[in-house]
Amino acid sequence: MHIVIEFYRIRDRDDAHAVVGRETAEAANLDDAMEVARLLLQTLNMPQRPDAMTITDAAGAVLYAGALEADVPNEERTRP
Repeated sequence: MHIVIEFYRIRDRDDAHAVVGRETAEAANLDDAMEVARLLLQTLNMPQRPDAMTITDAAGAVLYAGALEADVPNEERTRP
């Protein structure tokens, strides 16, 4: 299946979302799509570390949406 993976930052004060990375890929199923997303999270050159991601199918239906694990302190992820 054709999928779109979006990585985004979430602003706490108003829950605004800003996309920092978007890629399209092919995946056999949701587990495969999650693996593609994990690999992209490690290799995709994004201007900021994302807080969450969404995986959608070709029709735009959301297959997965959720927060990413924070492995660095918040003050290191935020930039003025």
